[in-house]
Amino acid sequence: MADERAPVSPASPSAKPEKVALITGSLAEPRLTKIAGEITDATLDPVVVSVGVKVAALMTAEIVERRLKLPEGTDRVLMPGRFRGDLDRLERFFGVPFARGPDEVADLPDYFGQKRRATDLSRHDVTIFAEIVDATVLDVDALVARALFLKGEGADVIDLGCLPDTPFPHLEEAIAALHEQGLKVSVDSFDLAELTRATRAGADYLLSLNETSLDVAKEGPAVPILVPAMQGDLDSLCRAVEACLASGQPFYADPILDPIHYGYTASVVRYAELRRRYADIPILMGIGNVTELTDADTTGINAILMGMISELHIQAVLAVQVSPHCRTAVREFDRARREYYAARQAGALPQGFGGGLMALRDRKPYAATPEEIAGLAAKVRDRNFRIDVTQAGIHIYNRDGHHVATEPFALFPHLGVEGDGAHAFYLGVEAARAEIAFKLGKRYAQDEGLKWGAAGEIAGSPEEAHRLTFKEAGTTLQAKSAAKTEARAKAGETP
Repeated sequence: MADERAPVSPASPSAKPEKVALITGSLAEPRLTKIAGEITDATLDPVVVSVGVKVAALMTAEIVERRLKLPEGTDRVLMPGRFRGDLDRLERFFGVPFARGPDEVADLPDYFGQKRRATDLSRHDVTIFAEIVDATVLDVDALVARALFLKGEGADVIDLGCLPDTPFPHLEEAIAALHEQGLKVSVDSFDLAELTRATRAGADYLLSLNETSLDVAKEGPAVPILVPAMQGDLDSLCRAVEACLASGQPFYADPILDPIHYGYTASVVRYAELRRRYADIPILMGIGNVTELTDADTTGINAILMGMISELHIQAVLAVQVSPHCRTAVREFDRARREYYAARQAGALPQGFGGGLMALRDRKPYAATPEEIAGLAAKVRDRNFRIDVTQAGIHIYNRDGHHVATEPFALFPHLGVEGDGAHAFYLGVEAARAEIAFKLGKRYAQDEGLKWGAAGEIAGSPEEAHRLTFKEAGTTLQAKSAAKTEARAKAGETP
């Protein structure tokens, strides 16, 4: 099957450079030619091939079959990233592999040079416990619904948080219902009687036991999470660890991560010291004291905490998402554990492994320079507006002019759409997106939603969520649609 996203594999040192045909239209050809020259080396021979239309991304597979003339000796063909034609069909027709490149021409160097682009993020080595902090006051149906949601966010274990001085008469029923859904269950309580009930009911884990309460673990199969007998008392935790090691009792050890200004730094040191003392024991870190009790976006906090977890080989985290600003904490940590695992396996920094925690900023926010956009705008010969973002601001241009501003209201008087409500609405939506991207330093692409990493994932891709994108034509209209698409491609029109 055609390769959708994987970069071209470099040739071996003794082989001839791989000839890759970079398919483009006339508007992007000058920029692409410049970049092709910059990435040419002993392993790669990129050849720019214009298909004689302004915007190659708008073509169909049928148009490509009619217009594309491949250079002799082509090893692989790279189509524009936004090309939506059938790559398998083109492979069969031309007899060489076809792939989609990056959406933006400016990203081609990374595409060819970044070997980690196709990183496998299916693997990790950290278990996520996700706590339902008010489990005691929820009925069984509500608990199951919340648990299934958390599982969908990436949780491996559902932690039932018990409230002090609040009865939990349906504890056993809740554990059974969650097990019926194939979920592992932990119970978090200060009440030893509740923990005893939980393990007797078949709970998988108990939070939390210390050296004075370890006997509860003998009441059933649940694996205890060990904590210090007193806050910050690492020695008491180590005595509990030694007791479990001596008896063969499985466990996790948690020195407890304290909130900032209430012992945070000292608690970080305790995790490092515990790992120094015991190289192989399973450790759990509860992150809620930092994520929930700090007014900062959780993506960055989770990135730093995951760095410590990865270096110390901590095997589990307990995450909560009670405060509204923490509502994607579990999802973020699920992404973090996968990216950091891949980076650690590669012996690399956590860069270039998907960027799931890059919510507010992008490493490369601009796909083009102001000068490149000005050159492109000078070649446009139709009335359709293009919108781009550079360090100079928001660019809107068509054959009638090229306008740049740092906020949409300064652009509107130049557009001449006062009498066209639908067009004005569309431009307003796109200009607002462009303004957000400009102010935050994010990548903007017309007709695509801004990408917010794991913090902003939605059902379907942001591109599919764009309300002004039409569905593909049915079989009755396909022929007419192909003809219309070719005409639009020649004219360089955009939606």
